Amino acid sequence: MVAQVIDGKAFAATVRGQVADHVARLKEEHGITPGLAVVLVGEDPASQVYVRSKGKQTVEVGMNSYEHKLDADTSEAELLALIDKLNNDPAVHGILVQLPLPKHLNEDLVINAIDPAKDVDGFHISNVGLLGTGQKSMVPCTPLGCLMMLRDHHGSLSGMDAVVIGRSNIVGKPMAQLLLGDSCTVTIAHSRTRNLPEVVRRADIVVAAVGRPEMVQGDWIKEGATVIDVGINRIERDGKKVLVGDVHYESAAAVAGAITPVPGGVGPMTIACLLANTLTACCRSHGLPEPEGLTA
Repeated sequence: MVAQVIDGKAFAATVRGQVADHVARLKEEHGITPGLAVVLVGEDPASQVYVRSKGKQTVEVGMNSYEHKLDADTSEAELLALIDKLNNDPAVHGILVQLPLPKHLNEDLVINAIDPAKDVDGFHISNVGLLGTGQKSMVPCTPLGCLMMLRDHHGSLSGMDAVVIGRSNIVGKPMAQLLLGDSCTVTIAHSRTRNLPEVVRRADIVVAAVGRPEMVQGDWIKEGATVIDVGINRIERDGKKVLVGDVHYESAAAVAGAITPVPGGVGPMTIACLLANTLTACCRSHGLPEPEGLTA
């Protein structure tokens, strides 16, 4: 048995296409263009690459992209003043502050200064609470992308046994809430879980988001299970730097029914879902129907 590869790149392109079609209709029928503001503080090279990519893809789907680049020594007061301005700007429907922030800035304070309705990262405490109680919220992009891929592959997830490995606020916890919302039986496991391989072995769906290269081995996977690998780890192999996930791909692919590769699996879905979230926020702010298939 060889696992079906879930092609995140192709699926993300489909999502971007759906977003672009909906944006075109919004412009034509209502004269509205969704706008995404991205705030980058400092010179972190990885963050700069992400921000460039986000800006490019925002424009490609027909949205307005507003980039705010601030010096690394920007004060908290200055950053909060910019967020306040963006909160009150009707042309901006989504606000994303690129993390990590320089050490002197309080990330929780900054994230919670964003208007929850414009919080397209889904990190605001209000959105976390709304998701946790099964209400309409902005959902973090990476778990939303994972959920879309799972729904696309399985149709209904109802009654399936899901194990999420990792308990971060960005992926693990919201992923578990989303799977519960789709009527899965959900276990949140992590590096301290006793008999972790046994816990994982009973799952129909495994979402690995633990941040340890190739930690999940093929013999942890139940035959035919669906494996979603959220990990992106740079390691050295044979003198070369390579990207690997949290799952040992070759051994897992030999038993799984379906698996996401790294790179080219979950990664491309994250920005596609950011665009979907910005579109959703725009539709909500104007009291228009939300885009079908692009929300949780």
